[in-house]
Amino acid sequence: MTRMHPRACVSAISTFRLPLVDDLAFWAEHAIDQVGVSVAKLEAHGWDDGVARVADAVGSGLRVVNLIGLGPFHLAHPDRWAEQQERLVRAIAAAEAFGAGCLVFTTGPATPLRWEEAADALERALAPVLPASRAAGVPFAIEHTNSLRVDVGFVHSLRDAIALARRLDTGVCMEINACWAERDLDGTIADGVDRLRLVQVSDFRVGTLATPDRRVPGDGDIPIRRILGTVLAAGYPGSFDLELIGPNIEAEGYDRAVPRAVQALDDMLNELGA
Repeated sequence: MTRMHPRACVSAISTFRLPLVDDLAFWAEHAIDQVGVSVAKLEAHGWDDGVARVADAVGSGLRVVNLIGLGPFHLAHPDRWAEQQERLVRAIAAAEAFGAGCLVFTTGPATPLRWEEAADALERALAPVLPASRAAGVPFAIEHTNSLRVDVGFVHSLRDAIALARRLDTGVCMEINACWAERDLDGTIADGVDRLRLVQVSDFRVGTLATPDRRVPGDGDIPIRRILGTVLAAGYPGSFDLELIGPNIEAEGYDRAVPRAVQALDDMLNELGA
């Protein structure tokens, strides 16, 4: 496999069932040198040793584009926020050490709060940790989620994610799989490109009734190339993160699905002159 496109990266979510050490081996075997590292996998491995192993890989040429997988705040339960705030501060320090461009997180569930009340709660929950994020130069990127995943987030459109990010002065992770059918997507991208810190890429096949069940770009029905073109034309300067997960990826196997996805994304970005 040839070197990855300089604006492509592979999320550790794409090898969801592999532990951290196997992720590192997988990336080396498949010449994947731009990645998103899973906070959950760092924790499962053992934080200090996991951070040291990733730092060693960075020293050998691995580029960590983002950290992801922090888990959500429980917005209706302020008494549970402290643990998540501590995790965020720890992740910010790791991201700074790796030279990562952003820290991707979902908002947490709103139930039983109204949307507006949940936004207020998130603002209060993040207030103690935003200064550390800004001081480290590692922006938060709010990821909007599929509306079936109310267990992890209450923001289900790119438009709402951008509006919330403006209010909180954070960034946004644009998840193509969750926003590709939104009304006036081109306008939303053009108006909010200044808030985009990461764009996640995967495909979806119409008729799929489960989530997550993502596909390699080109295997489904999302007009990915057109959307990437819109993002690039709007002036987005950042990375495009492959985040593959679900039964079809597992059935094909990581060794085949992930390199196919990297090649498909590379081809699109090259065709678009990224």
